[in-house]
Amino acid sequence: QVQLVESGGGLVQAGGSLRLSCTASRRFFTSNVIGWFRRPPGKGREFVATIAWRDGYTRTADSLKGRFTISKDNADNTVYLEMNSLNPEDTAVYYCALGSTRGAADEMWYRSWGQGTQVTVSS
Repeated sequence: QVQLVESGGGLVQAGGSLRLSCTASRRFFTSNVIGWFRRPPGKGREFVATIAWRDGYTRTADSLKGRFTISKDNADNTVYLEMNSLNPEDTAVYYCALGSTRGAADEMWYRSWGQGTQVTVSS
């Protein structure tokens, strides 16, 4: 079972930026799809963005387009989530997950999950 590790979370003021990283215990395969999800306090987990390792195809939640960008670095075997213009509503635990369904936004399509990294945005 592949292990995923998220990093880069922390406390940031409203309007600030953070970049989250997702690394794995093995090289990502070309068939892999890596997604970012988040769980705000007291709420369910929600889709943020996903990227196909093979060709970099991305899909981002409509509400986050323009502020959040998912990308990958093949050499570093890392997927990034760049988050800009953060606001308190972005406060959540952010998870990366591994699947194989291109463009999948439902967590049911992801089989391996990291432990999450906390992002807190202060007003």
